[in-house]
Amino acid sequence: MTHIAYPPSFYAASANVSPQRPALHGEVETDVCVIGAGYTGLSTALFLLEHGFKVCILEAAKVGFGASGRNGGQIVNSYSRDIDVIERSVDPKKAQLMGEMAFEGGRIIRDRVQRYQIACDLKDGGVFAAFNAKQMKHLEAQKRLWQRFGHQQLEILDQQQIRQVVACDNYVGGMLDMSGGHIHPLNLALGEAAAVEALGGAIYEQSPATRIERGNQPRVHTAQGSIKARFVVVAGNAYLGNLLPELAAKSMPCGSQVIATEPLSAEQAASLLPQDYCVEDCNYLLDYFRLSADKRLIYGGGVVYGARDPANIEAIIRPKMLKTFPQLQNVKIDYAWTGNFLLTLSRLPQVGRLADNIYYSQGCSGHGVTYTHVAGKVLAEALRGQAERFDAFASLPHYPFPGGRLLRVPLTALGATYYSLRDKLGF
Repeated sequence: MTHIAYPPSFYAASANVSPQRPALHGEVETDVCVIGAGYTGLSTALFLLEHGFKVCILEAAKVGFGASGRNGGQIVNSYSRDIDVIERSVDPKKAQLMGEMAFEGGRIIRDRVQRYQIACDLKDGGVFAAFNAKQMKHLEAQKRLWQRFGHQQLEILDQQQIRQVVACDNYVGGMLDMSGGHIHPLNLALGEAAAVEALGGAIYEQSPATRIERGNQPRVHTAQGSIKARFVVVAGNAYLGNLLPELAAKSMPCGSQVIATEPLSAEQAASLLPQDYCVEDCNYLLDYFRLSADKRLIYGGGVVYGARDPANIEAIIRPKMLKTFPQLQNVKIDYAWTGNFLLTLSRLPQVGRLADNIYYSQGCSGHGVTYTHVAGKVLAEALRGQAERFDAFASLPHYPFPGGRLLRVPLTALGATYYSLRDKLGF
């Protein structure tokens, strides 16, 4: 069987040492079989193990191989579409639950890091940067919205204040969220996997699920074995393939590109981001950046609909970086990589059941670091018979992409072009 290695990202090159995990061979029986060893699967497994369940995870490649190990590493609260959008879609009680959960993911991450002593370069503080007055009004409204749900760690920054946070003349202001922050994302996943195993969970790598046999005790098959379980949790997101066509029909894999510079001097790094906060701008197709622990600038942005790998990632992202930080003109790019996330038409996550004993969560829509950790807790609650918060997520309306599988990529890209034009024109 072909061994799938990590793609050549900065995160893979600087990952903590982790064991080679075996592929599944033969038949195994467990309480819960989780498909996918990214954040959703790992978070679900940890919450279940902490409540006495026996758990096995099947991973097609390696722990954190997908978006969990390749993302920008930013802890950002709420969802890809904010709570006000959700309030227009579901009843007030469910909207209240969704609003409360919007700020839970970061707390779960910090609890995991502390409880299991995960070395993942956790730093506090995230900034939303505005290019124009319209975006500033949006941030002021967002602050009021988040405060309505009890989130108080927010500060509006004027033009002078944001220049003290990020050395860029492009922004008119911003909002600082001290409960945001950043991490080494692959090391977080590896640390959570080690915690799963320390609690008695089993992780099988290089073991893609090929078929789910449904029934009173579903069985998940791989090329060389199978797992019989009381429950199955499907957490493959953009890397699920066609294992479950009914999930693929209402979602679309998309690629995001990231670069990492050579290590900067301490003085140069401090001149770019003096407080070492992470930053994302307020555009529809946003850019995001932060410093790594060894003082590289990690800069990401752009979306490739349909998850096609670009031929030259640096050519796409370096001009964006230089527009933000022209002083980095002569800085070398050491790493450039892409990774897929799963987009839904509503930009809201899809959570539900395919049967009484088969659960799923997918479609973080580029906003997954915090959401996936909440999703794991919510899925574990549902398996334990506490489904109120699960049902709030499951009540969100979802729709197929217009044009079906053939036209979903060009039509979505056309819509994104429209919103990008609006961003550029400031209306």
